[in-house]
Amino acid sequence: MSGAHARRTTGSRTARSGRAGRAGDSGKPGNSCKAGRPDLGTEITASLVVFLVALPLCIGVAVASGVPAELGIISGVVGGLVVGVVRGSTLQVSGPAAGLAALVAETVLEHGLAMLGVIVLFSGVLQIVLGLVKLGRMFQAISLAVVQGMLAGIGLPLMFSQLYPMSDAKAPGTPIENIAGVPGLLAGVAADPQAIVAAGLGVATIVLSFVWKKVPGPVRRIPAALVAVGVGIAVAALPGVDVRTLQVGDLADSVDVPGPEQFAGLADAGIITAILTFTVIASAESLFTAAAVDRMHSGPRTRYNTELVAQGAGNTLAGLLGALPVTAVVARSSANVQAGAKTRISRTLHGLWLLAFALLLPQVLALIPISVLAGVLVHSGWKLFAPQEFPKMWRQDRGEFAVMALTTLVITATALLEGVLIGLAAGVVLAALRMSQAVVRQHIEDDTARVVMAGNATFLRLPRLIEALERAAAAGKPRIRLDLLGVTHLDHACRTQIDEFVAQQRGAGLRVELLMPDLTASGTKVPDAGGAGASGVRGSSGAGGAGAGVAGAGVRRASGVPEPVGAGGASGAEDAQGPLSAGAGVMETRAGSMEMWAGSMDTRDGLVARHGVEFVPGPTAEWFYLDTSALPEAGDRVG
Repeated sequence: MSGAHARRTTGSRTARSGRAGRAGDSGKPGNSCKAGRPDLGTEITASLVVFLVALPLCIGVAVASGVPAELGIISGVVGGLVVGVVRGSTLQVSGPAAGLAALVAETVLEHGLAMLGVIVLFSGVLQIVLGLVKLGRMFQAISLAVVQGMLAGIGLPLMFSQLYPMSDAKAPGTPIENIAGVPGLLAGVAADPQAIVAAGLGVATIVLSFVWKKVPGPVRRIPAALVAVGVGIAVAALPGVDVRTLQVGDLADSVDVPGPEQFAGLADAGIITAILTFTVIASAESLFTAAAVDRMHSGPRTRYNTELVAQGAGNTLAGLLGALPVTAVVARSSANVQAGAKTRISRTLHGLWLLAFALLLPQVLALIPISVLAGVLVHSGWKLFAPQEFPKMWRQDRGEFAVMALTTLVITATALLEGVLIGLAAGVVLAALRMSQAVVRQHIEDDTARVVMAGNATFLRLPRLIEALERAAAAGKPRIRLDLLGVTHLDHACRTQIDEFVAQQRGAGLRVELLMPDLTASGTKVPDAGGAGASGVRGSSGAGGAGAGVAGAGVRRASGVPEPVGAGGASGAEDAQGPLSAGAGVMETRAGSMEMWAGSMDTRDGLVARHGVEFVPGPTAEWFYLDTSALPEAGDRVG
């Protein structure tokens, strides 16, 4: 068989394989079509599993947020039927989230339930705008320590706030007050038999949530929260048991469309702040969840901008209905993936099941003990807090650990937005400090005080640089050498400080040699005019008041630090008035080597005249330049 024939045969086989693959993708019969075709039965089963997980969470989040339980179900329906149909993230499931419960409760307490719809509505509009201008991936540029600190700062107050409804008691208020009131809560529970029963149901729910995944067999596929709700309903129905149960009204009556009075509240700065807070936190939680869900499966990846638009559409509708904000939820999303879902069908159908249950069986909801729902949220708060992440972060990076802990503490002590902003600021400062890794050394060699600097010289390292310069000036040596050839970045603050120091010391009569790196490559190399031949160069009054010239300034190559070049003493020196003209070396770096070219420099009007040609450096030009006073004899040069 010829080579061409072999290639044609291989190509035909490849073409047939490609056609077979396309046939499978299009749903036509083929060997691989079953692997790529969604199984409707599996999607329906997965949707029922997600519904069973979402139902107690929707109700529990609503109760924890201080709003009627029906609003949590409405948000769950919107998360399924609206967000679920948009092609942003295939398997991610949205609805009311425990991570926003504390924020919603604080907002309702401060602005009232009627204003919640306006806040959620305009948060959704902002999310749509952010998605349309393609800023969805912007939320990925946030330090992981800030994200984990934010989640921990949400989870910790959530756990302590739910300890009170878990015992049929009322929470004092702020997170700090809730934490401080735990001893009194325990004393009150011990004195009330019915409170002991309620607390027992809550504790049983928490324990069940932790151990249920270890239950063998197919029973494990039933959500732990649903099992806890069933057990709670059974216990609450026993004679002599009097625990608080859920109060449920009509779903349609709970809809509260914002009116003109509510929209007039947009003039309040507190409302605008709440809108921005909801937008940032809901968007960040949704997109962080999307990244986590993408790691759970090998299907289509999340389209972040499209998903942000989908979340915005859901929140816009939820706001119009006066319901809770919608965001992606890890618990429902992971249940969806584990149930075998492959398409958006399952997450959309779960919203339909929520709607049907609320419309057809609302009386069942009234049997659920509140302490069981509180126990579900305590478990959710523990997962958000994730205490195992703190020692892990400590071992990996103590600087990031500090950012993570700071974010958590500030959120717990103040509010969510303030904590996130302070955490972001701390993360930026940490990154800036680590980016500003500069080494500054100052030492004395014979008659020269040397300052050597390397790395990224930013204003954050300015105190160290100033200290080294002051020590060099105080050394009392006639010559100062500033070697900055190892600097990879020199910001304006450091450059200004160096220039002012050089001018001050030269004005005081000291000889200063400044070696600067060419960071922008904006200069123009001067060609060698005659190699090492002598050239008359005008001098002017130098550092010591004496004029001198440089004869025979040629080319010097060095792999390390370039040194001043002298060639047999001074010649042709004369005093000149007006602009300073003198022999100066212009350095250029190439592949780690330094070349010093003979040239002439004229500082008048910012122009450099070299070999009769005027040259104006660019606005970002960096130059190597040396002092223009007479060079010492060869025996006096620094080695």
